[in-house]
Amino acid sequence: MNLRKSTSLLTVKIFDVRDDRESIQEDPMYSFLTISCALGFLLCVWKALDFVWFHPRKLEKQLRSQGLVGNPYNPIFGDLKEFHKMTQEAKLKPLTDLSDDILPRVCPFSVETIRKNGTNSFVWLGPTPAIIIKDPKLLKEIFLKPNIFQKANSNPLIRLLVQGLFTAQGEKWTKDRRLINPAFHMEKIKLMVPAFRLGVDEMLAKWEESLSPQGLCNLDVWPFLQTLTADAISHTAFGSNYEEGRKIFELQKEQAQHVTTAIQSLNFPGLRFLPTKRNRRMNEIEKLVRTKIRKIIDKRVKATKLGEKNKDDLLGIMLESNSSEIEQRGGNKDFGLSIEDIIEECKLFYFAGQETTSSLLVWTLILLSKHEDWQSRARDEVLQVFGNKDVDFEGLNQLKVVTMIFNEVLRLYPSAPTLIRRTHEETKLGKYILPAGLLLIPQILMLHHDSEVWGDDVKEFKPERFSEGISKASANEGQVAFVPFGWGPRICIGQNFAILEAKLAMALILQRFSFQRSPSYTHAPHTLITLQPQHGAYLILRKLS
Repeated sequence: MNLRKSTSLLTVKIFDVRDDRESIQEDPMYSFLTISCALGFLLCVWKALDFVWFHPRKLEKQLRSQGLVGNPYNPIFGDLKEFHKMTQEAKLKPLTDLSDDILPRVCPFSVETIRKNGTNSFVWLGPTPAIIIKDPKLLKEIFLKPNIFQKANSNPLIRLLVQGLFTAQGEKWTKDRRLINPAFHMEKIKLMVPAFRLGVDEMLAKWEESLSPQGLCNLDVWPFLQTLTADAISHTAFGSNYEEGRKIFELQKEQAQHVTTAIQSLNFPGLRFLPTKRNRRMNEIEKLVRTKIRKIIDKRVKATKLGEKNKDDLLGIMLESNSSEIEQRGGNKDFGLSIEDIIEECKLFYFAGQETTSSLLVWTLILLSKHEDWQSRARDEVLQVFGNKDVDFEGLNQLKVVTMIFNEVLRLYPSAPTLIRRTHEETKLGKYILPAGLLLIPQILMLHHDSEVWGDDVKEFKPERFSEGISKASANEGQVAFVPFGWGPRICIGQNFAILEAKLAMALILQRFSFQRSPSYTHAPHTLITLQPQHGAYLILRKLS
């Protein structure tokens, strides 16, 4: 009897549960949530398929219909596997006899792509096609329309290293550039010559300490030049000494190595967001750099509030410009730079200011160690202008031969061999109609090494091609053919800063030393954000009497 009763109760409960489930399933809210979840899942699947397959195939069809040629699309990775393989293989093969034909080593995949497919080529950077651009006319269009052909800075790895004007777009870039411009006026930059001079004197004193009794030494000058330009930024940007800024430079240098390795490595999409050892270290570096720069800025702002006058360094000028703009706008801080903006600009100063100038100087020394006739011509000019006296701003502007040499070095060894742009909207470029979201690769190094633009002697070191200025240097006068600092509205704001610092350093080096190629030197240009000597820059230095 008890068993029958228990069975009956269980049966009733089972039916109650079924009834409850049926009631829930009949509930409109339950049905809505079920359908919503299903639709959300399907939407995610569709977006993933569209990202890795449908959209790339659509873009590929559009490009091929206009005569552009590239490899068939390989899902997810595109051409990155081959790009990575060729880059690593190139790094294992130094160039012989100081050859200036560096294209196959620095950008082997682009060279092979154009050799195979012609100049109207595109490559696959993952699921996104990228057109290789080295036509001067097309480059001019790209540089003149920065709001349409925007910098492709969506990669969060690049943003860990530099932002500021480098990544800003549209109205924000226009506002920030206007507020920062006063810090780079030539009248302000020439006040920094004594700070430049101090750093060079310290470097040359260390070179002299390495000399043998015969006045010779075999020295890797690359780390000295990096220290020199780092020191110059510390003094001119922040009024601090190198010791105070040394840790920032060390951190930024390490960050650049991590970023370059990550970008050039064959990683599955999304891997950069995982808490790997390298990813954790990169985030840690970014926080440390921001904290250290924030302390410098807070210290300066506090001193200003206590009545101290802003210093004539880049940070002081930028803070003063920013304060004036806010004051003119009735105290509305929306018209000025935030502290976060200023931190990012300082990070950019630290990295770009140091990297660009050190790259220019090291390749100038390497090339003049090979072309000793041009080294002698440059030294004769320096001695004619300055003798053995102090180098000053007015005299630096008279160094025509040195300027020609710098231009030829920047043509053969531009600091930034490649740029990347992204179409902001569907737009026309030359004869092409480009869809929104497409990548473009302005190949600066290829343009600078193009015989159709520069003539049959394009691979030769010939500074005399710039004897009548930049506009008349290329084979077709007046075209946009020389763009080591970019061109158009977004030309590098620190161009004059970098050239002035490099001129002063070269003038003082030529006054005190002669130099030639060392047997220890291995010619291996490679890209670590900027174009650098992979195995250092060993020279035999001789002290001049």
